[in-house]
Amino acid sequence: MDSGHTAFIIVCMALVNLMTPGLAFFYGGLVRSSNVLTIMMQNYVSMGLVTLIWMIWGYSLCFGTSKNGVIGSARSHYMLEDTLSDGGDIPELLFAGFQGMFAVIAPSLMTGAFADRVRFVPYIIFIVVWVHLVYFPFCHWVWGGGWMARNGVKDFAGGIVVHTTAGFSALATVFALPNRRKLEGEDVDTNPHNIPFVALGTGLLWFGWFGFNGGSALLANGSAVLAAMNSEIAASTALFFWLLLEWKMEGKPTLVGACVGAIAGLATITPAAAYVKPWAALVIGILCVPWCYACIELTKKYNLDDALDVWAVHGMGGLFGTLCIGIFANKSMTSMGGSAFEAGGELFGKQLLAVVGCAAYSFVVGYVTIKVLEKFMRVVPGEDEMKMGLDVSMHGAKAYTEDGSVSKKGSINV
Repeated sequence: MDSGHTAFIIVCMALVNLMTPGLAFFYGGLVRSSNVLTIMMQNYVSMGLVTLIWMIWGYSLCFGTSKNGVIGSARSHYMLEDTLSDGGDIPELLFAGFQGMFAVIAPSLMTGAFADRVRFVPYIIFIVVWVHLVYFPFCHWVWGGGWMARNGVKDFAGGIVVHTTAGFSALATVFALPNRRKLEGEDVDTNPHNIPFVALGTGLLWFGWFGFNGGSALLANGSAVLAAMNSEIAASTALFFWLLLEWKMEGKPTLVGACVGAIAGLATITPAAAYVKPWAALVIGILCVPWCYACIELTKKYNLDDALDVWAVHGMGGLFGTLCIGIFANKSMTSMGGSAFEAGGELFGKQLLAVVGCAAYSFVVGYVTIKVLEKFMRVVPGEDEMKMGLDVSMHGAKAYTEDGSVSKKGSINV
């Protein structure tokens, strides 16, 4: 065991863990004040529930002994057995913990799409089903030695495994569930209730992303440095160019737009972070802006109620970044990670088939899961719950009192 590499990945694990609370603040600021605790709760419960599943058998399904490249053996590392040795540069238990943080945030990303529209128990069931049917298979196929990896598909830190899976399953829920206007019978206020929360969440996500991408090198080496720097370049570039585009299209640059632009840049660079030169990261940061912005406009045009633009930013950002590997991957960069390859038509074709297949599979499973849940329970809140606000109706608390101050000890006056 190398103490330097181990210390680095411990820090990265903590950074990725911080991203889920960051996402909670980011989403929490974007929704209405009556539903802020609900969406934050959906993010936090994923930290508890998915970690338990991951520890018991999830890690085994992803990284256990492969069964014909389809899924790992649940018995390989059941209850994280046989991961305590110090073999290799870092302990396997640390690798399991680091990868577990990715499993936690992936379902949390989807909550922004169906904000205000899913009750708590159906949400819990949905994410349990989703991680088993979508996340665990793709994690094994791409990162766990499964059939995609064996066929040369590349994804450095989660363009396919995290962002495309979550983004397109999120889109499926938008189609499967009624929009908020139909539920409430009137125009819905979609203005962010707390923009400083959005900025705080963006800062926490951005900070954590250095662990998300940099840590995916699994060593404190040049590949980690490249991934971290490319992440900063793409995020900063996308932030600035999003402001310019928003200023041109909507008349004024906004803080929310800056935050969304930064997240789009981070999501897009993720799959290619350690595979491209810094100049390519800058180009990717520029190109993702009109790409993701146009996808947001597309959802508006067709009245798709993706409340917080999860599909447009994460799903399509991850998809585009995955394709960028086939366009910009540089052999001198990829060789630092120990597996030299470069961009070209063959690689682009593999990336295209993999990410399109992932998008289609994730959409179908997400849609079917929601529809099956609807057969057995009430998934969407009722009219009275919507009027009361989901924070009060489902969690018995308000984020703010009537005068706008923060509630003390969760006390409420309903």
